[in-house]
Amino acid sequence: MAASAQASRGLTALFKRGWNEIPEVVGSSVIALIGIGLSVVGLTNYYRKDADNRRYKLTYVVMRPEDPRAAKIRKD
Repeated sequence: MAASAQASRGLTALFKRGWNEIPEVVGSSVIALIGIGLSVVGLTNYYRKDADNRRYKLTYVVMRPEDPRAAKIRKD
């Protein structure tokens, strides 16, 4: 009966209990989730803005003027 009473309290009670018993694990888990979220947002912005346009490459790439990638090349 005690287990069902604690289960009915919800996720907030579980978080509070974890914070009281193992604060290092709960705190580092929250920081890890924030880091994963920021990484996802950064990668989404990176690919949405077509940021895979390196200024210097190790090999030469020849593109024709009618290639759609040629319009995205930076001139700096």
